[in-house]
Amino acid sequence: MWSPSLFTEVPVLPVVVPLAVVVLALLLRHLHTRRLLSVPRGAVAVALCVYAGGIVANTVFPIFLDKPARDAPWDAFVNVTPLVDYEVADAVMNIGVFVPLGILLALALPASDWSRVLAAATACSLVIEVTQYLTAQFLGGGHVADINDFLFNVVGAALGLGLLHAVTRVPRLGRLIDRLRWTPIQAQPIPTAEPVRS
Repeated sequence: MWSPSLFTEVPVLPVVVPLAVVVLALLLRHLHTRRLLSVPRGAVAVALCVYAGGIVANTVFPIFLDKPARDAPWDAFVNVTPLVDYEVADAVMNIGVFVPLGILLALALPASDWSRVLAAATACSLVIEVTQYLTAQFLGGGHVADINDFLFNVVGAALGLGLLHAVTRVPRLGRLIDRLRWTPIQAQPIPTAEPVRS
């Protein structure tokens, strides 16, 4: 006879999809109220929401309605020692996963403010690691908060920012990227020669 399990996993899609839709609506409204809404910028908003949904689904879940009983100490779900027993494959994966975030944030935030892009990426990575610790500690989650993941996430975002900056130097690609940016780059005034005084 079938009986429902007390150890019930929270479904991913019914949580992540509505959250992504709400965030997308807010981003599109943000662009609309500032008279910046266009198809290319809307595509960036969609990409941000799909990316964020994927990150949440893969870094926060699984979580459970009924946390299993365990006697693990508080530090069983956190690693604060950098570069010890950390696999190269994990580093490469974390860098690769955060390269798109660096690109997307650079499109959504002011183009010249690279420090804000890196600060936003750092905050995102920190939120992920803290959430992983909390879900592992209190909701039976299966992830461990790791300082190495945090560091290599930020490295990945920085690489994404650098990649976008390099691509903008190609004239045709630079014009395309300017259409995707949420903060238009102000045209620089053409310097004029000062009159020669005799």
